[in-house]
Parts: sequence; C-alpha cells; structure tokens
Amino acid sequence: MAAKQEKPMSKTEILNSLAESTGLSRKEVSSVLDGMNDLIQQSLGKKGPGVFNLPGLFKIQVTRKPATKATTRANPFKPGEMMEVKAKPARNVVKVRPLKGLKDMV
Repeated sequence: MAAKQEKPMSKTEILNSLAESTGLSRKEVSSVLDGMNDLIQQSLGKKGPGVFNLPGLFKIQVTRKPATKATTRANPFKPGEMMEVKAKPARNVVKVRPLKGLKDMV
C-alpha cells in the first residue's frame, strides 16, 4: 500500500511560513500575494499579453479559441462511417507550464 500523503498547505499555513522565512509580517506577505494575483489577472486579461512568466518556476499562458460550428466528419475509429461533431462556444484555455527551476526541484 502507498504511504498516506499529506494535505497541501492551506493559505494560512503558506502565509505563516513565508512570514517566518522572510522576516516580513503576515499582513505584508498577504499584500504581496494579492499584488501578484492582480498582476497575473492583468497579464492574462483581455488587454494583457496573455502570458505571465515567473522566472525559473512557471509560465501561465491563455489561448483564446474561437467558436466552432456543428459539422459531420469521418469517424477515425470506424472507416467509412460519418459522425456528428457538436458545436463549441468560444473559450479561453489556460495552461500552466513548468520551467527548468521547477522541474529541477522534484
């Protein structure tokens, strides 16, 4: 049987841990995280570049996919048979990609 995994850190535990390791107050650490949240929101929003990069850790990228119409296409699993493909609304796909620093941590 696999060993029981620990639960991920809660927001309070993260704030307390960062406050201890940096010497900042918990309130200051909280404002830094809120500022980072706002920065990510601006970068990924409609007016932003659609990419947020935290050097060495990760890259968050949003791809805006247009709407597609319902069509009939050949079934790749049953040659000669046609299948219905449903329409999809326009959507935003967010991908978080690890960078070298994060890959080296694990």
